[in-house]
Amino acid sequence: MTRLVLVLGDQLSEDLSALRQADKTSDIVVMAEVRAEATYVKHHKKKIAFLFSAMRHFAESLRADGWQVAYGRYSDGETGRSIGEELLRRAAEHGAEEVLATRCGEWRLRHHLEDLPLKMTVLPDDRFIATEAEFGDWAEGRKQLRMEYFYREMRRKTGLLMDGDDPEGGKWNYDAENRKPAKGDLFMPAPMQHSADRITEEVLDLVEAEFADHPGDLRPFWFGVDSTAAKRACTRFMKEALPQFGDYQDAMLEGEAFLYHSVISLYLNAGLLDPLEVCKKAEEVYRAGDAPLNAVEGFIRQILGWREFVRGIYDLKGPDYVEGNFLGAGRDLPEFYWTGETDMACVKAAVDQTMAEGYAHHIQRLMVTGTFALLAGVEPRQVHEWYLAVYVDAYEWVEVPNVIGMSQFADGGVVGSKPYAASGAYIDRMSDYCAGCRYDVKQKAGEGACPFNPLYWDFLIRNREKLGNNPRMGQMYRTWEKMGDEKKEAARESAASVLERLDDGARV
Repeated sequence: MTRLVLVLGDQLSEDLSALRQADKTSDIVVMAEVRAEATYVKHHKKKIAFLFSAMRHFAESLRADGWQVAYGRYSDGETGRSIGEELLRRAAEHGAEEVLATRCGEWRLRHHLEDLPLKMTVLPDDRFIATEAEFGDWAEGRKQLRMEYFYREMRRKTGLLMDGDDPEGGKWNYDAENRKPAKGDLFMPAPMQHSADRITEEVLDLVEAEFADHPGDLRPFWFGVDSTAAKRACTRFMKEALPQFGDYQDAMLEGEAFLYHSVISLYLNAGLLDPLEVCKKAEEVYRAGDAPLNAVEGFIRQILGWREFVRGIYDLKGPDYVEGNFLGAGRDLPEFYWTGETDMACVKAAVDQTMAEGYAHHIQRLMVTGTFALLAGVEPRQVHEWYLAVYVDAYEWVEVPNVIGMSQFADGGVVGSKPYAASGAYIDRMSDYCAGCRYDVKQKAGEGACPFNPLYWDFLIRNREKLGNNPRMGQMYRTWEKMGDEKKEAARESAASVLERLDDGARV
């Protein structure tokens, strides 16, 4: 009996559980570029191009390995509009009644496939280092779910950067050493750039024609689109950038999109790289004496710790987690998140870079665009959907905990112990953005003051009922109480002016 084997655009791994369970002599792999997945948010043009090209390359590699592949292209008139429609079409075409699938990463797709009139055999996605059961067992009974403690369990499980039962170097976490501001005269190696082949050029032409109204620049397009290219990009990072990644991972520089970052999350999240293999290679670099411990530990923590943690949170909290809005924020996302038309140099730099590259590093996301949205009281669901749309590495399983939890504190403290609220001083300390800004980061209120400054205090005061008893927020509230009445009034008036301009669609 012929079975269909579903392979999604973020499941481009040769050892995918559904492929391991299938029989290449009789089963048919189904892959498709469907409208529903390409348009449920307005994905960045580069994101669509990357996934379509990577999918086509993966289909070709499966065929070369002896698989029968039924591939539906976006421009084919018969391709289903959704994954479900395509499976039904292929089932009728081949007389198949059963579908083998690896569990989808996103709740909406899981529910979509559950409703199909086909026998679905859903296998675990074992490409992650922690199983869902392991995360659930770790989380059970805990009052707080903190990445740091989960990360330590993952270190013990894998043996990565361990010295017997103790962490290498005597500490689990070297984050305190990884907060150096960067200077423009540093040598910063660029991520590996790949030339577009015939398949990619065809996809770029398709995206240009079909997705002209989607955000972002399509060209130049330099991402790798198969596992070989992804591995080469990872090797290049390990050799040229990893040694200084730790020191400068939180830094931001005008005109420098990548600094010492790996830019491999898009490959990891699409399945072109194995996360455990990447972590092991990083450890090998450290053991060989080619990168310091603070750099390698910081890099491994992003994958072994944070990536695994947010996936666990997403599955544990279920499909309603995305609706969290603990602080009751309701403002619409400002238009400049799409256009970059703002006088705030930091936000403009992050947005312009995002639209050009489909990429921004974690501090730009968390402490610039994320923090402004938090301070301004933007509805968390809108913030989440923006991140989901504009970043090439973004899928709901990774974006929801990062935005609803970490960035917007909309889960009330499931992911983070306090909101990541900050004034302009943090951005000034970690970047060179403020030097060229129309606003004065040193000015706390009034005309010309950095909007982050008054909005910071306004955020604290309007959310005092919910945040006032948070032990990590106490110092901020005590500082507010010590301020003179004139300073308090000036801060509130300045914040009201900024928020009024946002609501009116005026330039900020």
